[in-house]
Amino acid sequence: MSDTSPAPTPRRARVRAPELIGEGGWLNTGDKQYTLADLRGRIVILDFWTFCCINCLHVLDELRELEESHRDTVVIIGVHSPKFVHEAEHQAVVDAVERYGVEHPVLDDPQLATWKQYAVRAWPTLVVIDPEGYVVAQHAGEGHAHAIARLVEELEAEHEAKGTLRRGDGPYVPPEPEPTALRFPGKALRLPSGTFLVSDTTRHQLVELAEDAETVLRRIGSGERGFADGPAAEAAFSEPQGLALLEDGSVVVADTVNHALRRLDPATGEVTTLAGTGRQWWQGSPASGPAREIDLSSPWDVAVFGGKVWIAMAGVHQLWTYDPVGGTVAVAAGTTNEGLVDGPAAEAWFAQPSGLAATADRLWLADSETSALRWVDLDGHVHTAVGTGLFDFGHRDGAAAQALLQHPLGVTALPDGSVAVSDTYNHALRRYDPATGEVTTLATDLREPSDAVLAGDDIVVVESARHRLTRLRLPEEAVRVESVAHRTRRAATEVAPGRLRLDVIFQAPSGQKLDLRYGPSTRLLVSSTPPELLLKGEGPDTDLSRDLELNPAVTEGVLHVSAMAASCDDDPANEYPACHVHQQDWGVPVRLAEGGADRLPLVLAGMDEEAGEV
Repeated sequence: MSDTSPAPTPRRARVRAPELIGEGGWLNTGDKQYTLADLRGRIVILDFWTFCCINCLHVLDELRELEESHRDTVVIIGVHSPKFVHEAEHQAVVDAVERYGVEHPVLDDPQLATWKQYAVRAWPTLVVIDPEGYVVAQHAGEGHAHAIARLVEELEAEHEAKGTLRRGDGPYVPPEPEPTALRFPGKALRLPSGTFLVSDTTRHQLVELAEDAETVLRRIGSGERGFADGPAAEAAFSEPQGLALLEDGSVVVADTVNHALRRLDPATGEVTTLAGTGRQWWQGSPASGPAREIDLSSPWDVAVFGGKVWIAMAGVHQLWTYDPVGGTVAVAAGTTNEGLVDGPAAEAWFAQPSGLAATADRLWLADSETSALRWVDLDGHVHTAVGTGLFDFGHRDGAAAQALLQHPLGVTALPDGSVAVSDTYNHALRRYDPATGEVTTLATDLREPSDAVLAGDDIVVVESARHRLTRLRLPEEAVRVESVAHRTRRAATEVAPGRLRLDVIFQAPSGQKLDLRYGPSTRLLVSSTPPELLLKGEGPDTDLSRDLELNPAVTEGVLHVSAMAASCDDDPANEYPACHVHQQDWGVPVRLAEGGADRLPLVLAGMDEEAGEV
């Protein structure tokens, strides 16, 4: 006689989910406002994100397949939690939701109310709520889609059996499309003919505009998100960004979400692939070799410098190069750690480099997450002209050492040796003069400028959020702007001076185990800003828990924590189990205070059961 009793319900920690609160209200719901009670019976995945964050954009793409395959049981809710002041503007969130093709409801939470309720400490963070309204899992960083898909299947079976699963259409209501010639253009290039080639990012196309920078001459790409070579009408891109002209007259395209470099022949409109596999690069993957065999990670801009195509590899906080002659790629600068550290290329830290411009002796770059303007010299050393780190930003002119930018995405070399910075979140065009060390403002009232190109005596600015190119006469005098300085909107965590226990929580997903085939499967790297904050505990190790000692003489700072864990499917019958890398970088602002916490838990995957709360 067969046993027809249901499989035992897996034991998992559950905590009642706090309510969803956000002053900005709901987007993508047809103006309807939702509570958790409205979503009871569905599996809810909260995606805490902010639109400046490349890792958050990666997670949006990771979730697309899950969103489609479980559309009748799963509701994904984006909780927009801003880092920069500009990201707290409601219209900026509305723009970002369209710009990045977000096809689920989004709660605009400018005051981080829901972020605090769920004790979130990092962008991105995913929280899974079961159909009865309990939090059952939390994951920080990227690479968790496979684990969440497995959990969703378990929750579907469990709550189907209990009668607590409610299937049906979700609350997503798509917005009406807007009839503009461009839609959130990213970068522009002036072709030898005098016309402009623009990456029409949200429409997954390249668009050639006439010399007036307005008239559309042709479109390259089908307009559908995809990865396909071929003639102009059949080729497919996915959110293309940077453009650079090669000596043979062809154009290199940073095809960002395809993690690839593409080649456009302007004469024929033919598109081919130069580098990348279409897969995202992960720690442990090869970082050099034949270009078509190496994974890339969100290339955002490209520039020709020293005979090679330099790539702003935003997804891993590095600069790479592509050699057009040898057909190879390689890391050129950066460690993959996120931050602002100058020095030899192999030791430098970047934070989402997003704009490049080359001169004869310098490669300028907009390092967006540190709100910095930086440069690489011919010897491969990295320098910072403007910017101090991940959490300080604003709009302040004057001496470069105290000047402030806010998440710049573009940089343009000017004829006099200075550089123009597309200061994206300040809606401004700024100028840095290496001869004087001064920063000035050239123009304001631009809407999220993301790039600029020279056209004679004019500079043509990509006004991304106004969906157009705007021609400006290069001013001889700077615009006077009232100085303003900001720090990140995240509240600092109060910790006690002296011993602090750091616990990175990682529980291998259901059906998986730690991958121990090649030694320890976990890695933890800790540092601080300022360095004097840490008396003990900095550096790398394989244990995910560590005792730190904080300097009582330093009242506040940032703990930089990078954690990685590798897990594989736990099936003895499978000779080649699928393995997955879970990774996250945290920048945790801390304030030292007597009576502060003596333990800092950071959830990579799982639940912090010791804390007893979300």
